[in-house]
Amino acid sequence: MIYFNNVSKVYNGNSVALDDVTLTVTKGEFVSIVGHSGAGKTTLIKMILADDMPSDGTVFFESINVFKLKDGDLTKLRRRIGVVFQDFKLLPNKTAYENIAFAMEAVGKTNEEIESDVPHVLELVDLKDKMSNFPNQMSGGEQQRLAIARAIINQPELIIADEPTGNLDAINTYEIIQILKKINDLGTTVILTTHNKGVIDSVGGRVVTMEKGKVVRDDKHGKYVI
Repeated sequence: MIYFNNVSKVYNGNSVALDDVTLTVTKGEFVSIVGHSGAGKTTLIKMILADDMPSDGTVFFESINVFKLKDGDLTKLRRRIGVVFQDFKLLPNKTAYENIAFAMEAVGKTNEEIESDVPHVLELVDLKDKMSNFPNQMSGGEQQRLAIARAIINQPELIIADEPTGNLDAINTYEIIQILKKINDLGTTVILTTHNKGVIDSVGGRVVTMEKGKVVRDDKHGKYVI
């Protein structure tokens, strides 16, 4: 599904973010990418979304070279990907319902589809009783669950979760990981970046370890070893 072909990224001539990365993520996988801050995890994610250009190499989404897409086609590709961030990126002046509805409106969904699908996805992340709450009326864990609901509402083929538990306590972290595993069980590919050992231990799947821009380990049933 995703293929990194000898991808390198160097900033300002000497700051190496990625160093000759070759990596494949197959459809339906749950892949955890681990490493200390500065290891290259976020740069790797940006490459999938074509938010950053490589210095060398390329990235394929299925058979599509993401760096050769024109703006309109790139927008279509990004709609096939849901992204969950550490800092939620919710719209503060919209309720939980409206935050998700807005994501559906952006891709042209009808009012009938919105009215049908939003309650369902809020129930999936255990937020149906928070439908009318604004983000500032919700806990950090609830806000992140809302962010996940927004990311999956348009049924993307891939979910990218970039340090989604970085601001959460252990209980909320566990709940977020269980939701991501549930989404993966339903057939969606998940790429998770983290430096949290407890998260990796609870996921228990494939672990790709990065260090100084390189992939130094790729274990089918890995553990946090750095």
